[in-house]
Amino acid sequence: MDIILDKLRDIEIRYRELEGQLSDPKIVTKQGLYQKYAKEHADLRELVEHIRRYEKVREQINEYQSFLQENDEELKKLVREELPQFQQEKTELEEKLRVMLLPKDPNDDKNVFLEIRAGTGGDEAGLFAADLFRMYARYAEAQGWRVEIVSSSPAGGMGGFKEIIAQIEGAGAYSRLKYESGVHRVQRVPVTEAQGRIHTSAVTVAIMPEAEEVEINIDPNELRIDVYRSTGHGGQSVNTTDSAVRITHLPTGLVVTCQDEKSQLKNKIKAMKVLRARLLDAMVQKQNAEISEVRKNQVGSGDRSERIRTYNFPQGRITDHRIGLTRYDLDNFINGNIGTMIDALANHYQAELLNKTNS
Repeated sequence: MDIILDKLRDIEIRYRELEGQLSDPKIVTKQGLYQKYAKEHADLRELVEHIRRYEKVREQINEYQSFLQENDEELKKLVREELPQFQQEKTELEEKLRVMLLPKDPNDDKNVFLEIRAGTGGDEAGLFAADLFRMYARYAEAQGWRVEIVSSSPAGGMGGFKEIIAQIEGAGAYSRLKYESGVHRVQRVPVTEAQGRIHTSAVTVAIMPEAEEVEINIDPNELRIDVYRSTGHGGQSVNTTDSAVRITHLPTGLVVTCQDEKSQLKNKIKAMKVLRARLLDAMVQKQNAEISEVRKNQVGSGDRSERIRTYNFPQGRITDHRIGLTRYDLDNFINGNIGTMIDALANHYQAELLNKTNS
């Protein structure tokens, strides 16, 4: 704990420095610098509050332990009764501070792009893709986040999606949703199944942090941009102009299409955002594979072909295979109440990091 104490003292010193800088008239006039310091100050506030409470508890324990050296038996009796409470709080604060000091994922505060693609299972996979999108949209709305569909491809007469891409904007969106990347398997009786047999289908989910232009610099010469008329269900034209956009990133072969807007420019802007996010995601995945086994534990190997969760409708069961957690509230879960599962995954990830930092 000595190394951690030194770190805590450094953090509190930095916090006081920031308080001084934020009240400095010279800094106040420099908006960019002021906002930078204000954000750092806000990011440290909760941690510093815990540090100060920890210091008070340590002082209280030291004071109580000194009382045990006194001759006053009545005082010592009171100390023995109260001291365990402070020692318990000290232990809990130490654990909390260790978690708060873990390295932060630089993408945690970012907005995300949610991509859902139907896999094996035909119409049933497309229907489940729609179920998952509705689940994430309801969860996002409950968090106060904004959900906007970027592009979608219908799965046919039964409804559902072959693919749907949405942007989710809100504080901490990536930090909460990043654990959802991977293959989601569904077991249920399709509406078209006359014999009542259970079918297994799969849907792939990708959660990608939104990338800024400064993070991913794309050479326009490496892009092929095609425009065409957008189409709806059954292939019918839904627009009389060439507003749909397809962008191909030639070095990687990544292709992004967007046709949900009537404006070609708006579709191009959206498609470029998705392309940047995919390129950033690919870069992050490569870095993870090279340097971070811990990060990969969040989404298994990071390979999106890996099954991460099974939704068994006949049994009302959800099982997350990464952490071995099974719940029996599928109806509630599929309606967007996924916070408990996300908390369990976040705690698992934190424990992995703590084990690594303590070893």
